[in-house]
Amino acid sequence: MADSRAERIARLIAPLRVKPGSEVDLARDFDPRYKAHIKKKDGVELLRTGVALLAEYQQRLAAQDTYGVLLCLQALDAGGKDGTIRHVMSGVNPQGVRVSSFKVPSSEELSHDYLWRYAARLPGRGDIAIFNRSHYEEVLVVRVHPEVLDRQRLPDSVRTAKIWDRRYREINHWERYLTGNGIKVVKVFLNLSKEEQRTRFMKRIDLPEKNWKFSAADVRERRHWDEYQAAFSEMLSATSTKWAPWYVVPADRKWFARICTAAVLAHTLMDIDPQYPTVSADARKDLLVAKRELEAEAPEGSAADPYEARHKRAGS
Repeated sequence: MADSRAERIARLIAPLRVKPGSEVDLARDFDPRYKAHIKKKDGVELLRTGVALLAEYQQRLAAQDTYGVLLCLQALDAGGKDGTIRHVMSGVNPQGVRVSSFKVPSSEELSHDYLWRYAARLPGRGDIAIFNRSHYEEVLVVRVHPEVLDRQRLPDSVRTAKIWDRRYREINHWERYLTGNGIKVVKVFLNLSKEEQRTRFMKRIDLPEKNWKFSAADVRERRHWDEYQAAFSEMLSATSTKWAPWYVVPADRKWFARICTAAVLAHTLMDIDPQYPTVSADARKDLLVAKRELEAEAPEGSAADPYEARHKRAGS
C-alpha cells in the first residue's frame, strides 16, 4: 500500500482484528468502550478523513472494474449498524454501493440452500456491497432459535450436533471462493455492551420520535444475551480467516465505531490498491484528435482548453 495514510489506518485497526485460529471470548478479549486514546473532539476530523479516503478509492475501484468489495456488518439490536452505514458511506458515489438488509426469509428463500439469498446480493466488479446483517445470521439467530432451523426443512441426516461446525466450514470455503474470484470480503462485528444496549432501548422508548425504532421483540431477544455472546465468540473463532478477517469494533461510543468501520473498509480498498486504467497508444491518438476538434470550436476570446487554462492560473 503506497499511500502514506495506510500505516496510520493499519495501526488503528490492528487491535480489532481477530487473529485467524485464535479462540475468542468477547468478554475477555474485546472492550466495547475501547477508544484507542482518541478524543471525541478529534473524531469528527478522523471520520471526515476516512470518508474522503473511501470516496477516493471507491472511484478507483469502479474505474479499474476488477475487484468487488463485500462488507458484512453484524451486531445485536441497537448496535448502530444503520447509523454506521449512513455516516461511513456519506461521501461515496451511491451508484457504486448497494446495501442489503436480510430479514426473516421468505418462502422462496426457504426453498433454497441457506446461502442462496446472500449470493444473489453480492457486489459486481467495481462495486461495494454492504450486508446489514449477513449470512452469519445462519450461525447466530438460527443457533439461538432452533425453531428457525426447523423452517429450513433440512434432511434429518444433516441436523446433528455437528451442523454448526459444518456451516462454519462451508462459509469459510464460500468466502475463499469469493476472494479467489475478485470479491474481497471484510467483516465487522459492532461489539455493544449489555448496559449500553439497555440505555439505547430506553432512549427509543422515552423519545416519541424514536418510538418507531423500538419493538417488544428487541427485549425478548435481549433475554438471550448470554447465548448470543457465546454464539458470537464461537463464530469469530471459527470464521476469521486470512482471506476474510473479522474486526471486533467497540460500539458503545457511536463516533468511534464509525471511525473504525471507515478505517477497516478504507484499509481493504487500499490493500487492493486499484489503479485508473491507462489507454492504449491508438486510443490516445483518438483523444488528441477529439481534443483538436473541440479546441477549434472555442468561441472568440475563450481559451482553446478552458480546463488547462484554469489549472495554469491556479498554479501561477
